[in-house]
Amino acid sequence: MEPTLLVGDEIAAAKYAYGYGPYSAPFGTIPLKGRVLDRPPERGDIVVFALPRDPKQTFVKRLIGLPGDRIQMKGGSLFINGAEVARRRVGPLTLTTEDGRRVRATRYVETLPNGRSHDIMTLGGGPADDTPVFLVPQDSYFMMGDNRDNSLDSRFAPEEGGVGFVKADYLIGRVDRVLFSISPYASWGDALLKPTAFRLSRLLHAVQ
Repeated sequence: MEPTLLVGDEIAAAKYAYGYGPYSAPFGTIPLKGRVLDRPPERGDIVVFALPRDPKQTFVKRLIGLPGDRIQMKGGSLFINGAEVARRRVGPLTLTTEDGRRVRATRYVETLPNGRSHDIMTLGGGPADDTPVFLVPQDSYFMMGDNRDNSLDSRFAPEEGGVGFVKADYLIGRVDRVLFSISPYASWGDALLKPTAFRLSRLLHAVQ
């Protein structure tokens, strides 16, 4: 989810935002199907959800497609219901990977059809820059990462190890804020011994 969420961010999900389902309520208080106090998510929300093919895993992605939407990537650009989603180039940025390599990327501000804007970044030439049209089923959602060329999301089918469509029952909550953050790949021991490992600028940082 870079550049919106960074490695080392600690986030909290507001479960009340979407009501309560099998994966967002205390065990045994919600049936295996259906939701209580259900509220549909909005396009552009950052959503925490149980991975449909393996609900023991929890993923965080941005909700791009609503039920009935047609979603497609063409030449690295996002199309919703046949219309290209507006994006504005901000400029280059450099990332450091887990193995210490420095990678060049480009940051954009993307504006969804409902007017919500957020940052995304591209590395160029990703495996899902060109896709078929995905028709989002009823009671399901289409999720994508903000790091468009390094995101295992709904563009990849479950049988390929991806996410596929996410049914409402798998929603857990909405991310609105970073609680705190430590430097990439630093351990808690490092942070306690070296307070500069804490990213103070991201303390209670609001995300869009």
